[in-house]
Amino acid sequence: MAEPSSEQQTVAATRPVKPQRRSRLAVLALLLALAASALAAWQWYDARKRFDVMRQDVARRFAEIDTLSRDTRSLAAQSRDELRDVVARLGQIEARMVEVQNQRLALESLYRDLSGSRDVWVLAEVEQTLLIANQQLQLAGNVKAAQIALEAADTRLARMDRPQFTALRRVISQDIERLKAAPYVDVVGMALRLDNVMTAVDSLPLAMEERPRLANDATAPASGGFWANLWRETMQDLRRLVRIQNAERPEAPLLSPEQAFFLRENLKLRLLGARLALLARDEASFKADLSAASDWLQRYYDTGSKPGAAALSTVKLLAQSEVGIKLPDISASLDAARNLRMVRERAAR
Repeated sequence: MAEPSSEQQTVAATRPVKPQRRSRLAVLALLLALAASALAAWQWYDARKRFDVMRQDVARRFAEIDTLSRDTRSLAAQSRDELRDVVARLGQIEARMVEVQNQRLALESLYRDLSGSRDVWVLAEVEQTLLIANQQLQLAGNVKAAQIALEAADTRLARMDRPQFTALRRVISQDIERLKAAPYVDVVGMALRLDNVMTAVDSLPLAMEERPRLANDATAPASGGFWANLWRETMQDLRRLVRIQNAERPEAPLLSPEQAFFLRENLKLRLLGARLALLARDEASFKADLSAASDWLQRYYDTGSKPGAAALSTVKLLAQSEVGIKLPDISASLDAARNLRMVRERAAR
């Protein structure tokens, strides 16, 4: 039997290969179709998810827009109310401006009416200042306050710079010089010292409470033996049994607690009377009250103590002060201002 040729062998070998290729292509095509389907499904799912997200975002935006719309309506209503309020206030302000304008016109008219009598007003003010100066000097004896009032009146006239006020300023200047030449009495300082003494009256020791001062027996050093020391101590004890004291003033009167209370109150009344007399420039009453207070301090109080000695020294020093100084008369400036004002009033009419 003859062997097949090479061509026949090749044909026989290639024939079973065609079905395998077709099966592979079919599997590949199926895989591609599955991949395309999966890709399409994933794209559909992703698009659906994005659509849901977009829908939620749109819903949220719509909710925000709705909230903003409500807020906008509320603000619009509030703005309308505020606008009405502003319009009402503007109306009130316009009415007030009209009223102020009318008042300004009235004041300008009044000022024009009063500008011609300005000198009269200045003179009335100066007269009132001079009247206060006279009251301070005559009633309270306050020279410094009267001088300040006169200087204020002179400054007011100098600010006007009118020749017709020269004579009045000359009289005021003369009164100021009189006040400067008047002796100065420190009424406030003296009144404060009297107040201090009145405050210390309740704590001043009475003369009947004074106790004799013990002698300072210098203890000698123990020497000379037992009998010498015993004799020295016995003699010291005997000397302490009897005490001799020289009294430079009569025996202090004994007072009951009630009498001591009334004594202190009467002393305060005397000092208060001296204070009132000081303010009234009544020198006779001032010195009489201080003299009585000094006598009571020396008689009933312990002037050997530091508080008693200080109180007595203050009272005696105040009693030597001169308070009844004659004060200058400054009524000439007041009369001159009053006469000049009356003349200017007649001229203005």
